[in-house]
Amino acid sequence: MGGARLPGLASRSQKPFYPLAPAPAARREALSTRQEKMAIDGNLYAAFEERFRAAGEAAAFTIPGASDVSYADLADDVARMANALVALGIKPGDRVLAQVEKSLANVHLYLATLKTGAVFNTLNTAYTTAELGYFIGDAEPALIVVPSEKLARVEPIAAERKIAAIATMEADGSGSLTDLAQRQSADHATVARASDDLAALLYTSGTTGRSKGAMITHRNLASNAEVLHACWGFEAGDVLLHALPIFHTHGLFVAMNTAFLNTSRVIWLPKFDIEAVMRLMPEATVMMGVPTFYTRLLGHPAFGADHCARMRLVISGSAPLLAETHAAFEARTGHRILERYGMTEAGMITSNPYRGGDRVAGTVGYALPGISVRAATQEGAAVAPGEVGVLEVKGPNVFKGYWRNPEKTQEEFRPDGYFITGDLATIAGDGRVTIVGRAKDLIITGGFNVYPKEIEEELNSLPGIGESAVVGVPHPDFGEGVVAILTPQPGMTAPGEAEILAALSCRLARFKLPKRVFVAKELPRNAMGKVQKAELRSQFAKTFSE
Repeated sequence: MGGARLPGLASRSQKPFYPLAPAPAARREALSTRQEKMAIDGNLYAAFEERFRAAGEAAAFTIPGASDVSYADLADDVARMANALVALGIKPGDRVLAQVEKSLANVHLYLATLKTGAVFNTLNTAYTTAELGYFIGDAEPALIVVPSEKLARVEPIAAERKIAAIATMEADGSGSLTDLAQRQSADHATVARASDDLAALLYTSGTTGRSKGAMITHRNLASNAEVLHACWGFEAGDVLLHALPIFHTHGLFVAMNTAFLNTSRVIWLPKFDIEAVMRLMPEATVMMGVPTFYTRLLGHPAFGADHCARMRLVISGSAPLLAETHAAFEARTGHRILERYGMTEAGMITSNPYRGGDRVAGTVGYALPGISVRAATQEGAAVAPGEVGVLEVKGPNVFKGYWRNPEKTQEEFRPDGYFITGDLATIAGDGRVTIVGRAKDLIITGGFNVYPKEIEEELNSLPGIGESAVVGVPHPDFGEGVVAILTPQPGMTAPGEAEILAALSCRLARFKLPKRVFVAKELPRNAMGKVQKAELRSQFAKTFSE
C-alpha cells in the first residue's frame, strides 16, 4: 500500500487506512450500528423517512419570501411525488432522467425516485440538446423531466428511443409532474432495495471523451452520509446554508444527505447570490461552497466576521482552494475553511479535520474512516511517502462501476479492488493527502515530468496575479511545452511575461519554467468552478507551431 503506515502497524499486508481522526469507542460503535442498519434497510430513503417523520413540524427548508416547509410536509410531498412516478409507470431499477433547475420540487423528485426504488439520473442544466440526446440514448430512462421550453427538442429524441413518459418541471418547481404529484395520496410504502442496488446514475464531466455513467448505490450514499455526519460534527440545531446546484455530487449528496440525516433546517437559495448569502449567513451554522463562493465574499468590502458569527463549519470543495484564499478568509472572519476531496465515482474521500488536528491550506486532509487511500505509479506500484503518485481509493463509498461499460470499469479498478482516481497526489508519513493535479494534466517536457500545480502556486504568489492555469501543449523540440494562462488581480495590471519568468527563474528549475505566458480576462470553468484545462489545451494547442 502506498503512503506511510500509521504508528503501530506492522506491515503493509495489514491494509491500513488513513483515518480522519481517532474517534471515541462509543462514537465508532454508534456509527457502525447506524451503517449496519442502513445496509439492512437497503433503501437510503427508509432512513431519511424515519427521521423526517420523527422531526414532524420542525422546519426542513427556509425559502426566502415563502413559508418554512416542515419535515412532515416534506415526507408527504415526497410520497405524493413517488405516487406520481408510479402513475407514470416507473418501476424499481428504472432510470428517471432530470435536466431541471434547482427547486424544492426537484428535491422531491430525487427523494421520490429513491423511495420508489428507481435510479435518479440528474444532468447538468448547461448540457445542450445534442448532449442530452447522448445521455438519453445511453441511460435509456423510463421518464424524462425537462422544463417546458426544452420539450419540443426533447420529444423527437424520446420518440426515436421509444420513451413514452415525458414530464415538465420549471425553475420555480411548477409543471406537469408537480401537478400530477399534487393530485396523489400522501400514502406510499417505500420500496425495499438491497444496499447494492443503484440509487443514482451520474455522468462524469467527459473531459477525456464521452461522459461515462457512474453507478452509485444506496450503500455508497448511505455510508458516505453517515461518515460525514459524524466527522463534521453535525448536531441538533445545525442550519445549512445551501447555494450550490443540485445536479452535482456536492450540492445533492454531500450537502443534502448530511442535512437530511441530521434533520437540519436548510436555507434554500436557487443559486449563489452574494447579497442573499451575506444576508442569510448569520442564521446558518454550516456552509458548503466552491472556492468561487469564498473569493466573491472576500471581494465584497462589507463582508466580515459578523456574517459568520454563528458559523461553526465552513467547507470548500469541488475545485482546489488557493492557500491565499484560505488565509484571507481566516484573517477576515476568524474561520479556517475546511477543505475536503471527493469525486463523482466515490463521493467524499478525504477531509481536513473538523476537530483534533490542523486544517492545512493546500491539502485535503486524511482519508475518511473506513476508506483506504494509497499513491501508486501508473503501473500500480506503491510510491514512498511524500512522492507523487496516482491516488487510489477503496471503501464502501466507491461506486459500482461505469454504466454498461465493463471494459472501462475493469480498466479503472486494480485487481485488489482499489479505484484509480486519476488524480496525482502525495501522501505524507502521517497520511495527510495533497492533490497536485490530474494524471492527464501531467506535462512531460524534454523527458522531465512537470506538475502544473507547483508552477501555479508560484505564479499565484506573484503580485498582480489573481489566478493561473498551467497546461502542456505540443512542442516540436520538447514534446510538450509549458504554457501559463493567468488572470490579473481585480483592479491591477498583471506583470509582463519577461517579468514573470524572471521572478520564477529563482524559484523553479529551468525545465519547469513556462515557455509562454498569456493573460486572460477569466479562466474557463465548469458549473462547479473547476478550471477546464482540456479547453485551454485546445485553445493554445498551436502556440509553438505557428
